[in-house]
Amino acid sequence: MEYRHTSVLARETVDGLELKPGSTFCDGTLGGGGHAALICEKIGSEGFFLGLDKDSEAIAAARERLERFDCKKLFSHTSFENIKAALTEAGIPAVDGALLDLGVSSRQLDEAGRGFSYMNDGPLDMRMDASDSEGPRAEDVVNGYSEEELCRVIRDFGEERWAKRIASFIVAERGRGRISSTAELTEIIKRAIPAAARRDGPHPAKRTFQAIRIEVNDELGALKRGIGDFIDVLRPGGRIAVITFHSLEDRIVKEAFRGREDPCECPEGAPVCVCGKVRDAKRVTKKPIIPSAEEMEENPRARSAKLRILEKL
Repeated sequence: MEYRHTSVLARETVDGLELKPGSTFCDGTLGGGGHAALICEKIGSEGFFLGLDKDSEAIAAARERLERFDCKKLFSHTSFENIKAALTEAGIPAVDGALLDLGVSSRQLDEAGRGFSYMNDGPLDMRMDASDSEGPRAEDVVNGYSEEELCRVIRDFGEERWAKRIASFIVAERGRGRISSTAELTEIIKRAIPAAARRDGPHPAKRTFQAIRIEVNDELGALKRGIGDFIDVLRPGGRIAVITFHSLEDRIVKEAFRGREDPCECPEGAPVCVCGKVRDAKRVTKKPIIPSAEEMEENPRARSAKLRILEKL
């Protein structure tokens, strides 16, 4: 299957990074290489590009897509939270720019066998790294978590108002047999949400599928662990761009950026700072950049995207 993915906020991201020819860049969520192609074109033949991704299929697709560019390229099958180890292995002390395009790709959603989609029937998998035999699958979460744990995941990660009811329906259904497909789970969720609540808004399974995917891949934990390291490895004047697709991710990024710009922990109203913490970055975007109406019309999956950019001092 061809790796298809439409990069969101592509031009806004590349312009906001202000890369120069010869720059060293790390794309922590390589995907199909859409943003990467624009970046490789920008840094030119003297530049160095490092691409990271948990999905080996994405790396293979991006490697082929970027072959035509003359910059030096290195690819690593790893999570972006391992940025410091990846740079050490590559012999790179710091980078001039970095990108995190979070969430699931169009290819992953469209390929039924990956189990991310409530629109296509497939196995309940949802692993970003399909080669990780030790990591949990969505099927393990759906069939193994207690009702209380399921409610927590669906409520906290999906921001789903019907979380308690959905968890109850899942537990009742799995009592009759193991739930193993996305179609089965989708139908259970539809039954759990009252008909009146299903008439408006997004697909009734959207929030629950998002929540389970986040749990399976520890997406928020990885972001919390990795965002600070990405800022650490920027050279002075270097920039990081982060694209988020839901409020939980955006909140983590916003707080991380704000913490580097204003790290002082002294009590409010203190005459002088005594904590000794000095800012080492500034927010380029005080408010997030969102897609244009034209982009949202062309690519509905871009509707919830937000771009934030930070510059190292």
